[in-house]
Formats: sequence, structure tokens, C-alpha cells
Amino acid sequence: MACLEFTACLSQISERIIDYALASRFTRARQSALAALLCLSLAPSSAYDEAAPLDARLNEHIVMIPGGPGGQAMLETTLFVPNGEGPFPLLVINHGKQAGNPQLQKRDRFIYMATAFVRRGYAVMVPMRAGFARSSGQYVDYGCNMTANGYSQANDVLDAINYARGQSWIDAGRIVVAGQSYGGLATMALATQAVPGVRGVINVAGGLRIDGDDCDWRGELVKAFGRYGADSQIPSLWMYGANDSYFGPDLVSRMHRAFVRAGGRATLRAFGPFKRDAHVMLASRDGEKVWLPETERFLRQIGMPTEEIHAIAEPPAPVKSNYATVDDVAAIPYLPDSGRAAYRAFLDKMTPRAFALSDSGAWGWAEEGEDTDGRALAACQAQSQRPCKLYSVDDYVVWPKTVAAGGNE
Repeated sequence: MACLEFTACLSQISERIIDYALASRFTRARQSALAALLCLSLAPSSAYDEAAPLDARLNEHIVMIPGGPGGQAMLETTLFVPNGEGPFPLLVINHGKQAGNPQLQKRDRFIYMATAFVRRGYAVMVPMRAGFARSSGQYVDYGCNMTANGYSQANDVLDAINYARGQSWIDAGRIVVAGQSYGGLATMALATQAVPGVRGVINVAGGLRIDGDDCDWRGELVKAFGRYGADSQIPSLWMYGANDSYFGPDLVSRMHRAFVRAGGRATLRAFGPFKRDAHVMLASRDGEKVWLPETERFLRQIGMPTEEIHAIAEPPAPVKSNYATVDDVAAIPYLPDSGRAAYRAFLDKMTPRAFALSDSGAWGWAEEGEDTDGRALAACQAQSQRPCKLYSVDDYVVWPKTVAAGGNE
């Protein structure tokens, strides 16, 4: 999934996990177990420069769990857990692959899907596979052999599930696995095994794209899904949008047809265009309108819970300041002409979106995905030694009214 920030500097901005405080609502036994695991497994990494934001609403924690051959790798894994003792049904979400070095890829959280499932009483696990983000081990690339790529990534997913099944607060008989993009391919490869406790899998825009003309990667994807269908052990839900920039409707139809003709059980929900690119639907705040109804229907079919049982408040939004209207470019303080041109372009971006600036004249913005406010601030801060502040969010201005249009406070 492509980076959506304005500045390329953000590809170098990652997260150092320095605060693993455990929520007081966890039992002492679970606190001790998690703390012991963290103390044994944490290792410094030069790729991580900032503390990761942890969402207390969802009891978000990061653990390093064993994976890979002989359990020699440690997989950076995000956990979201409801209040209470459990045992909780489990959702495992598998990430895609961004362009470039996988070790520079940020920790995935899938915060919108995680929130929806925690509200329904699920624990949620998001493991970063070997060689990605802060996970140790090596990322193994089988090139155009899509079947092997999927199987290789599925091994780490299985390790994460086996770890989860050993936790007393997980209901080992009620597990569902989802994956987006490359994670969807890994999820479908996993489903060729009868994994204990896994009742169904969800493939969201699953596959792997290879840029260039070195091989027929589309044809190889069709072969891979045909192979997975022949060995399929677990029912699946597939969701692909009409304007997916990676996997268009014709390719999706070929992959699905190959899968079901080989014997696989897959319900394809082909939805229409989603914003500018359906491939990032799962990472969008507005994507829940697309994936949640289909997911709830599938969960009921496989005997998994769908009723909301936990009230989780939405995170607080920045307060509208009435400093100016969002489209009043002349009112923005500090910006040079190039920054004002950037802001005009920003006004055509999708929501959620955020624009940040500094009295040094630096600016940065972000659209779509998670934490647009934080990403915009980081993009600005990467260009300024002076503090950056949010100027506008979505369709309103949050800049304090005490700053004059000319930039004087």
C-alpha cells in the first residue's frame, strides 16, 4: 500500500516502542506474562525513532512473539483486548507489503477493523511477519512464484495463531483470520490447512503485484489461487473493489473462478468504486460501511459473534476554531507561496485529511488511512526545527484564533 503523506521524508520515520505500560484493567497474571515476554524479546532497532501511539480505549499493547523456523525470529505483534477476563474470540489481521525495504515498513494496526471487533468482544492480533518493521528474521521473496510467496508468509501467520491459542484469555475454538493485499494472499494460503480453531478467513483485496514486465504475475496469481482452492480447508469471504489499482475486476474474476473450480469455498463480494482506490478500503475511516455488513454476514454463517457488547468512544477530534474557513488560503499564517500552492492542492484530497504548519514556514499534510493528524504533524516536523501545529482537519480549521493572519501571535 503506497504511502499517502506529502513528503517522502516520512518513509524514514518509524516507531521505537519505548512504552509498554500495561493497562490496569488487565489481570495481574496477564500483566506478568506480557511483561516477561517483552523483557525477554525486545531488542533495539536503528530504524525506529519515535514512540508508538498506543490506544488505551482498546487496551493496545505490543508484544514480540516467536516465529519462523525453530521460533528463532521474534514477530512484532499488536494486540487489542476488550476489558474483562476472557476468554475472547480472536481476529488475526495480516498486513500487506509496501514498496521498498520491508524493515522500514511501519507497524500495521488496522485500527478501524480492530475497533469494530473489540466492540464485539474479540481480541485482535496484528502480527508483523519476519523481516517486516521491528520483527526479526528475513523476509523471503520468491519472485513471480506467487504460490510459494503465499505459503511462505502463511507460516508466520500460523506461528502467531499457535501463540494465541496458548493464551488462557483466548478462546482457542473461535478464531477468524483476515488479510489485506499480500496479507490476503497469505491468509488464503493459510486456509489450505485445517488450522485448529479457525472457522473462516477473510480476503480483502488479496494478492501480490510485481512492478515491471519480468513475469506474468497476474497469471501466476491465478495459478496460486487455483492451487489454494484445491487444498482449501476453511470457508472464505473475498472483498474486492471495482477501482482497485492492484487487482482489477477481470483479474479478480479469474482468481475467484480458479479457486472455486478447484474446490475452494469462497463468497466473492465485488463492490463498486471506493474513493480513489479500493485497494486501501480497509485502511480508510469510511471503509467500514463497505466491509462490516459483509463481514457480519459471514461471521454469522461460521458461528462467530457479531453483537456489540462493549461501548468504545470515538477518539476526540480537534476542536474547530473559527479562525478562518477551510478554503481561505490567504488567511493561513507563515506559509510561503509554495506552501499556499500545496494547501490548494490539499483541498482536493480525500477525508480524513489534515494539514500542519510551523512558524518556520514548513508544512506537511496527510490524507486517508490511520492517524492523519499525527502523520501531517510528522511530515511538517521532518522539515522544521520549530514546532508544528495542525491548521485544518477534514473540512474545518483548528488553528488558534490568537494567531493573526500575518503570523503574529
